Order: sequence, then C-alpha cells, then structure tokens
Amino acid sequence: MQKILRGMMDTMISVKPPRMTALRELHEAETGSFSILIGTILSARTKDETTTKAVKALFSKYKNVKELANAKTKDVEKIIRSIGFYHVKSKRIIEVAKIINSKYKGKVPDSLEKLIELPGVGRKTANCVLVYAFDKPAIPVDIHVHRISNRLGLVDTKTPEETEQELMKKIPKKYWIEINDTFVMYGQNICKPISPMCSVCKIKRDCKYYKTKNAS
Repeated sequence: MQKILRGMMDTMISVKPPRMTALRELHEAETGSFSILIGTILSARTKDETTTKAVKALFSKYKNVKELANAKTKDVEKIIRSIGFYHVKSKRIIEVAKIINSKYKGKVPDSLEKLIELPGVGRKTANCVLVYAFDKPAIPVDIHVHRISNRLGLVDTKTPEETEQELMKKIPKKYWIEINDTFVMYGQNICKPISPMCSVCKIKRDCKYYKTKNAS
C-alpha cells in the first residue's frame, strides 16, 4: 500500500501539485470537529472550492454549535446557496447542531456508531469525521476511492460500502488515514472517471485497468 500511495503523490507532484481537499483544508486550519462534521455534510455532490467557501462563510456568522442550533433555516440557506441541495442541507445541519448541542453538550461524538445516528450522516461522512476531525483510522469511501480501488484491482466491488469493507480487510490499519485524502486528490487530478491520465501514472504497471486496456 505504501508503494501505491507514494506513487500517487509522486505522479501528482510531477504533473502539478494538487490542491488540498476541502476536508484536509479544514483539518489543517484546525477549525475543530464540529466544522469538519458540517463541512463533510455540505461537501456531498459539491466541488471542494465551493464547500470551503461556504463553510468559512457559515462559521464566520455562526461561531459555535449553539449559535448554529438556534439559526433560522432561511438565513443559513442564504449563506450556503452555492452548495448542492442547499435547501435540504440547511435544515439538516441545523438539526445536527441541535442534537450535538443538547445530547452531546456541544461536542461531536468520536465513534462511528454515534455519528451515524445523526440525521444525514452515513458511513462515508462518519468515517470522514473520524479521519479529519479525530485522526482515527477509518476508510471513507466516496466515488473516487471506489473507482480507483476497483481500477487498481485492490477490490472487485459494486458499491462504496462493499469497497470499504474489502479495503478494511486487505489494507493494514496504519495506512487507513491516508487513503481517502490521497485517492480523492488522485481521482480529481489523474485517475479521472473519463480519460484517466494513464500516460503519466507512476503506478500503472500495478494497475489492473491499465493492463486490461493495453492487453494485446
């Protein structure tokens, strides 16, 4: 796994140093677990640049869990209008804030079981919070992680949920935290859904997709 992760980073650096993912930016900025939870919910079906701007704008107005819990939906909608499905997400993040404020005394839970009980929080979102907010080993599987894992031949799965389970079985836990960040950047910049940049990829010799595509 180390060879794959290093090969991906080397490829991206040689082509063009990649922009940090939105969640990595929040992590590096030390914005706290609550903003990372909200940022993860907002990031679904939304570009990273848009997510980053929306989260910054949101938390410049609502400074903490309690303030967002008491926010009006229409006011939040105005701030996050650029986000995909902002009507639904505005109600959802206020609802999540209310639960965090009342049930958990303002602190985001750091277990998968408790996180997935929150409205709108599935396994991918919960795993992202574990990785980016708490530095806990988990494998958040989005479309990029799912696609690349199958292309490489690490797994042979139909859904992100299946991919997560298979990767957890096959990959040593010490690499789990790195997987989402590296695979997502690679999927956005190199191993794209259409016309992947195989010519520059430094791990193509170990890639099932590349071998199949170039089989004589």
